[in-house]
Amino acid sequence: MKKKEKEMFETLLKERRAELVATATSAKDNRLVLEREDLPDEVDLASSEADQAMNMRLKDRELILLKKIDKALLKMQNDEYGICERCGEEIGVKRLEARPVAELCIRCKEETEKLERAFAD
Repeated sequence: MKKKEKEMFETLLKERRAELVATATSAKDNRLVLEREDLPDEVDLASSEADQAMNMRLKDRELILLKKIDKALLKMQNDEYGICERCGEEIGVKRLEARPVAELCIRCKEETEKLERAFAD
């Protein structure tokens, strides 16, 4: 990978990481926990609980993405970024542009998904 491309991906990953951290901090600061007494009826309570469950799932996804970004940044420091963890080949720039935290080249990712589908059926 060219130095300029690596710098571009590093900047992109750091910016996305900062966005995720800012979002998490903002959500934490603005969190409003509703008590049962604050909700007029059971429909409101059920709706509130569903909203909270969806927000928790979103936060889980953001945390997973944050960990993947940190892993990618660490790989950059070790000059391992853009190398497929399975076959050791370079991950294509187009794939990294689409998914900067990609750990597998497109060929290995497709093989992995094919195996997963086979076991799911």
